[in-house]
This record gives sequence, C-alpha cells and structure tokens, in this order.
Amino acid sequence: MSGGAMTDDEHETAKWDPSFTKQVADTVGPLIKRWHRAEVRNIENIPAAGGALVVSNHSGGMLTPDVFIFSPAFYDAFGYDRPVYTLGHYGIFMGPLDGVLRRLGVIEASRENAAKALHSGAVVLVFPGGDYDSYRPTFSENTIDFNGRTGYVRTAIEAGVPIVPTVSIGGQETQLFLTRGNWLARKLGLTKARMDILPMSFGFPFGLSVIFPPNLPLPAKIVTEVLEPIDVTARFGDDPDVDEVDAHVREVMQTALKRLARQRRLPVLG
Repeated sequence: MSGGAMTDDEHETAKWDPSFTKQVADTVGPLIKRWHRAEVRNIENIPAAGGALVVSNHSGGMLTPDVFIFSPAFYDAFGYDRPVYTLGHYGIFMGPLDGVLRRLGVIEASRENAAKALHSGAVVLVFPGGDYDSYRPTFSENTIDFNGRTGYVRTAIEAGVPIVPTVSIGGQETQLFLTRGNWLARKLGLTKARMDILPMSFGFPFGLSVIFPPNLPLPAKIVTEVLEPIDVTARFGDDPDVDEVDAHVREVMQTALKRLARQRRLPVLG
C-alpha cells in the first residue's frame, strides 16, 4: 500500500492470533512457570474491561521471561477475547521471529501503535526501561530505573486509560549481571549506532558474556505483582504534569519492589 492511512486489517494489532497465542501459552508458559516457580499476584487489579497500560520493570537480560510469565496469567484470568499487546523495540522484528512475535501480540513500540491497541480495549504491556532496565546489575536489582523515559505517561494520558504499575523480582538472579557497560559502549563509539549499553554478565554455561553468547537462565524464583491501577486524571487533574505522574508511578513501584525484596529469603531460591 503506497500512501493513505493504514486500515484496521493492516494495522499491527490485527496480526495478533489468539489461537496461536493460546498454543504458546499452554506449552511454553507452564515450562517457564515451573522453571522459575513463577507467581503472578493480584492479576485481578487489571480492570476487567477497557484499555489499560500495564507498566513494569524489566528483568533477565536477553532471555527475559517477563512476558511469558505475565501474559499466560492474564489469559488464565480474563480469557482470549481481549489481547495483551507488548510494546517491543523495532530491532527484535528484524530477525526470523518477526512473524511469530506479531502473532503473539508483540507490536513495535510507538505512540500510534499503543493508542490503537488501547482504544480497542486491549491491555498494553510496556517496559519503559527497556534493555537499560533488563541489564541492570544484579546488586542493583531492586531499583526502579526507567532511564528518564516518560513516554508511557503521555501514552496513557492521550488514550485516557489507567496506568497499572507492575513489579517483578528474581529476574536479575537468573545470572550475575555485572554492568550495563555504558562506558564501554561510549568508548567504542557504539552510541553512534544507537547502542547505548554493552552489558557484561557471568553465568552458565559460557561464563563471562558480553551480550553474546547469552547464558542460560538459572532457575531463580520470580514473583510478579500487579498493583492497583492509577487513574491519572482523577489523581492529577485534567492537565497532569508528566514528570509528576512518572515520579508517582516509580515511587509506587519502588515501594512495592522493596517490600518484595524484604520477603525474599535467599537469592535464586526466593
């Protein structure tokens, strides 16, 4: 199609395949849940109808299990009539999994795509911190840090939907994340190619890894907790300050993450 607006049938959201998603959730979901003894708490905090923006921290590096833990729990609770769309960096669509990801409801992160999904009544899952968050050092695992990104707030405001803060703990124990490598990326000039980090980690079976090869995740126990939704307009007025909303969301998430950390007895074992 050359020129003109994209029709509903051509939009990325139309590529979600509920039958295929159920097949994957029923096969891969239980494996990941068993491996990580994963728990998803308070999934009922997601509004039962209408669009909602689920905002979560991101963990586990390249082999993050976040989506495969959250999405099956959502579908178990709400069924497959209402999709979960996950916003993803454009780079993940450049490989052979492009078609598979889109059928699972992963859509390219953009304001337009998020608005389309939210206006359709879907749930949109976003990790504002992206790779910067998922590669945070293990010794800083209980820190909410979106690297200054606040676009998710504007997305929620423009779509008129609640923000549902969600926190997860345990993913940074799937291997020992040493550093994001910001300094190394700058020194090697990788920032010119939009690579802001060059993370280093230590794990099994490859030992020290600088992005590649990715080590296999240890069976760390992962707990995900869905917090109470935030009605942005009701709390901050008709013309909310984006930075103020972002600070509040992060504060709520940080408080919850610290509480989960206090409940955790041992690394990996949970």
